[in-house]
Amino acid sequence: MNWDIVEGNWKQFKGMVKAEWGNLPDDYLDMIAGKRVVLVDKLQDAYGITKNEAEQLIKRFEKHNNDYHPKRYS
Repeated sequence: MNWDIVEGNWKQFKGMVKAEWGNLPDDYLDMIAGKRVVLVDKLQDAYGITKNEAEQLIKRFEKHNNDYHPKRYS
């Protein structure tokens, strides 16, 4: 998963992230704004997990959603 694409299309990916990690408050989603490193931090905070555990969750999410390509509108 290319996080530059995620960041550029955050409105579309935001729902996927919320569906995956429902404990992330909306203000966290706004702070994440498609930035992987911030997602790691916020997952740690929301779920009380280690950085390594957050990284593993994200890797699974990336693998599961690797084929997702948001529609681009001109």
